[in-house]
Amino acid sequence: MTERTIPLLPCRTIQPVVDFYTALGFGTTFVQRSPYPYAVVERGPVQLQFFGMKQYDPAESYSGCYVVTDDVDALHATFRAGLKAAYGRIPTRGLPRIGPLKDMSYGMRQFLMTDPGGNTIRVGRPVSDDPSLRPVPRETFARALHLADLFADSKQDLPGAARIVDHALAQEGERPTAVQHLRLLVLRADVARRLGDEPLARRLLEQAAALRLGAGERDAAQDALARLAELRA
Repeated sequence: MTERTIPLLPCRTIQPVVDFYTALGFGTTFVQRSPYPYAVVERGPVQLQFFGMKQYDPAESYSGCYVVTDDVDALHATFRAGLKAAYGRIPTRGLPRIGPLKDMSYGMRQFLMTDPGGNTIRVGRPVSDDPSLRPVPRETFARALHLADLFADSKQDLPGAARIVDHALAQEGERPTAVQHLRLLVLRADVARRLGDEPLARRLLEQAAALRLGAGERDAAQDALARLAELRA
């Protein structure tokens, strides 16, 4: 037997959701207007189905799914390019949006995107052969990064993420590694910009750009450095 899971996801109206996934390279294989709105989109082996609810509030949505791939970097680049072509920019705030690519402490390299219906699709690949999820880190700054990433991207609690990073950066008895310091500053700057605090975002980005990293550290911080360059552009 071969089993397959197909997510059924809610939205207020079907067409903006279909347009979003069309921009990502999905094909629309089914659209129904009555007796209730319904649509099916597919991209390779990935199929997502959507149903319309008039009273649904996308901003309050908790629905979503996880798509596992063997080339998350390529999908991230492809999806960003598609969204930029469709919307004239890469949407990083509000609905819809796509987040940065990150190595998560629980063993996945991933990014998150949220469609106009408020459904969050996580796309990632394992970064090790161990299929079990790793526990929350105990070390101060690794734990802060873990929690702040979850608050900022998964939970969309930007003030909460800001408090976590600010507390970590204010530590006096411990200091982060250069890579951790860079990641904390870039994440905090990203959160500041998403909260509309552009002066703080610029100051933090300048601090991050001034950090000196060795060759090995730069390799370990590639994602943060790419995000730094994007935010400063």
